[in-house]
Amino acid sequence: MEEVVVIADSHGKNYEFIQKVYSYLRDKEERNFPINLVGLEKTIFKDGEFKIKILENVRRKKCVFIHDSNKNPCEWFTELLFTLEAMSFSSPAEINVVLPYTKYARQDRKDESRVSVNAKVLADTVSLYAKRVMTVDLHNPAIQSFFSIPFDNLYSFPVLINHITEKHEDILENLVIVSPDLGGGKRAESFVKRLLKKGVKSEIAFGHKTRVGEDNVEKVIIVGDVKGKNCLIIDDIYDTGNTLVKAYRALIDNGARKVYSYATHGLFTDGIEKFNDLDEVMVSDTLYNHFSSKNIEVVSLVNLFGEAVYRTVVGESLSGLYDDK
Repeated sequence: MEEVVVIADSHGKNYEFIQKVYSYLRDKEERNFPINLVGLEKTIFKDGEFKIKILENVRRKKCVFIHDSNKNPCEWFTELLFTLEAMSFSSPAEINVVLPYTKYARQDRKDESRVSVNAKVLADTVSLYAKRVMTVDLHNPAIQSFFSIPFDNLYSFPVLINHITEKHEDILENLVIVSPDLGGGKRAESFVKRLLKKGVKSEIAFGHKTRVGEDNVEKVIIVGDVKGKNCLIIDDIYDTGNTLVKAYRALIDNGARKVYSYATHGLFTDGIEKFNDLDEVMVSDTLYNHFSSKNIEVVSLVNLFGEAVYRTVVGESLSGLYDDK
């Protein structure tokens, strides 16, 4: 089998996460192929233009580019495309792209006249270069169909469930899974079904949001019985936190005993102070964050990505990641 090369920006904020994924692959007992971690060099010119260089030979090697999602969206997009261009002209055996957090995924439809559908633009351009794309908890799973190449959308719920059952068994007592909006209903239902496979029965509730602007939620109305229950709010992204805070207050007003939350991707664009009232805030490490708050806990997805990348390069099924978990 060809050598596998993991390519990443060593100056990115989340390079430690990428190193851990690489270490998982390097140390895997079943591995029977050579593997190497290769960096990128970014040269910035005086007018603001830049170019990307891969620092080692990747000819006839299986390339796995793990992109740092902490970069601002414009930089993230252009560096992604320039790196793919650099790889394609370096004669690799194949190009695989790993996006721990896929930016522009919330721009997945034409919601008003004369606007671009940026998730489709991302899909069209990446599909020109890569053989396969991988991410986790995509904002809208339908975005997979925008790509003309295979797209693997991993699910972090099995990791979260294992984490809770091992470290926070008290959360599972008299539990209600809460979707902060009706759009996340399928996500919440999926979580309830996975809990049931673990022998944990839980109920479900929904938040109904009324907005006065694009990022301004006026109030959240809770649909479902949460009185005296432990509530776990499930979402894919922590952005400003406004919806989460209003959902928390609505749950408390409806008699909830304790309120916990989990979202895969922690943007925290307004900081973390507003999250302090919740009993426990859980987030994955797809994005780098340094937390000073005691009630925020990181659930690592390193092993999930490491195993998924391994199965991809050797041609094994990814569905086995979720069997009986």
